[in-house]
Amino acid sequence: MKKLESKKLITIAIVVGILIFISIIFSILNMGNSKIYKNISIQGINVSGKEKNDAEKEIKDLYEKKRDEGIVLNHNDLQLNISYDQLNIFPDFDKSSKEAYEIGRKGNIITNNYSILFTNFIKRNIEINFNINEKKLDECVKDVESKLPDLKIEGSYYIEGNELIISKGKAGVVAETDKLKQLIIDNIKDVKNTNNEITIPVKEVQPKDINIEQIVQEIKKEPKDAYLSENPLEIHADENGIDIGISIEEAKEILSEDKEEYSIPLNITPASTKVADLGEKAFTDLLATYTTNYDSSNVNRDNNLVLAASKLNGTIVNPEEEFSYNKTIGKRTIENGFKEAKAYAGGEVVLDVGGGICQLSSTLYNSVLLANLEVTDRHNHYFKTSYVPEGQDATVSWGSLDFKFKNNRKYPIKIEAKVGEGVATINIYGIKQDDDYLVKVESKVTNIIKCKTEYKNDYTLEKGTEVTVQNGENGCTSETYKSLIKNGVVISKTLISTDTYNALPTIIKRNP
Repeated sequence: MKKLESKKLITIAIVVGILIFISIIFSILNMGNSKIYKNISIQGINVSGKEKNDAEKEIKDLYEKKRDEGIVLNHNDLQLNISYDQLNIFPDFDKSSKEAYEIGRKGNIITNNYSILFTNFIKRNIEINFNINEKKLDECVKDVESKLPDLKIEGSYYIEGNELIISKGKAGVVAETDKLKQLIIDNIKDVKNTNNEITIPVKEVQPKDINIEQIVQEIKKEPKDAYLSENPLEIHADENGIDIGISIEEAKEILSEDKEEYSIPLNITPASTKVADLGEKAFTDLLATYTTNYDSSNVNRDNNLVLAASKLNGTIVNPEEEFSYNKTIGKRTIENGFKEAKAYAGGEVVLDVGGGICQLSSTLYNSVLLANLEVTDRHNHYFKTSYVPEGQDATVSWGSLDFKFKNNRKYPIKIEAKVGEGVATINIYGIKQDDDYLVKVESKVTNIIKCKTEYKNDYTLEKGTEVTVQNGENGCTSETYKSLIKNGVVISKTLISTDTYNALPTIIKRNP
């Protein structure tokens, strides 16, 4: 029995010795090998037989090529570009190439040899950690959805004089955001795939029914007089009393009609004393001003800007109150005095009622930034604008895109809007505070999106001729920063937006 056990031990010792000998020989044979072993990939790309640095460079070059192209999102005839800059992506190429190189090298002789042997039979793929900023991705997808031309529009309301104006919602599509985010992430990670186009997944939805009881609850309030107290200085804002002027049943009867917009009479009880009545003490200081220029010879555009400015001028925003550009200006209709002028809609330059008022919202946006107020809702245009730098515009569209900000100051602010002779100016008045800063806004172009040429057949032209009907313009991506300065020292510099402006294509009609 003892002899049998001894033989077993000797046999095991011999086998172990042979394995160690083979391992040593195998190690000696691979000792001079500085390349990645067989059947090893990084992000699906075979890097076998490559030096670590060469493998990293190959992956990085493929990624950079995709990065330069960005991502193109399609929905019917709409195309939207997303730049990688918008998502704050930081791929760790060094870590993945190092991990690929260390297969068969990071253990002892035996484990290393087995790792090398296994790669001959079992493929290994190393995933790159791309570190995509989830918050930026959410913001990007939300912005993409807001630009869909057939987006579902929820019902909305605003107060115009002594009437509650309610707009009925409109059925349309919404983006399937989780699916879209995953498609974007998958496309970024698939570095060897040169196709950068994604069809936006959408679904048809209906708007919510108008809830008149809820609307009345939201607008109903008692009148309050404004007053000012000193030592310390405090300004108490006024509020008009508001109540519905008819019964809920009568309002429902009006809303049962098949109309796009409804008018419900209100009972307005004005405050006896308003903040504006408190005089200069309430708005002693100019907090910010911003000016843009426009072509005043465009009569319709000039009309729209003057009209919007008249509605905006004198608006007072109380502390913690949120301002809405759409609710302040109201719906842009012919009946409300607006006229047709050029505007961006669904990625095209079109004639639109109220066209041009985005210049006023953009002018206001810059003044709000300089006053260091809190921006709560802002969207950039589809194409670049001529009146503000890239990254400093704010587009609006009734029912979908709005510009909003909150008065995060201690005291009320007053907006002064002046438009005329080709100049639009927004001044913001209030009371300066000890914790105020000098604000500096800067934007820079981070990437150019080359414009393309689109040919459209037009058989009314003479055979073989071409006519350029739209001159193209490059698009770009941009970053905008806000610096807070105190006593000449920059206290902070914050990235406030990353924006993409699509290229305006050159359109040529031809008879082939």
